[in-house]
Amino acid sequence: QVQLVESGGGLVQPGGSLRLSCAASGFSFTRYTMSWVRQTPGLGLEWIGRITPSGGSRTYTESVEGRFAISRDNAKNTLYLQMNSLKPEDTAVYYCTRSESASGPRGQGTQVTVSP
Repeated sequence: QVQLVESGGGLVQPGGSLRLSCAASGFSFTRYTMSWVRQTPGLGLEWIGRITPSGGSRTYTESVEGRFAISRDNAKNTLYLQMNSLKPEDTAVYYCTRSESASGPRGQGTQVTVSP
């Protein structure tokens, strides 16, 4: 059974940083491309980026390119999202997903709020 548990969200001021984690279990983590997605009431589900199984290739959506970085620790079955230079429009619930896109199983999410 696929289990994904996101953590690390919180309240941060504009310009600040946060690192999200996603603990994966119930499947062979090292075999899958993983993605981060986020959901806001107004915009729906947005794919943020993905990382290949080895971690050798990462792709991001334009709105976070240069500010966010996805990484993974295959020994710990954990996915990370380092978020820098945060903006109010980054406020959302963030999910990791076992997918190359916004589809696929995901966890319960972690709330990120960017506000003065």
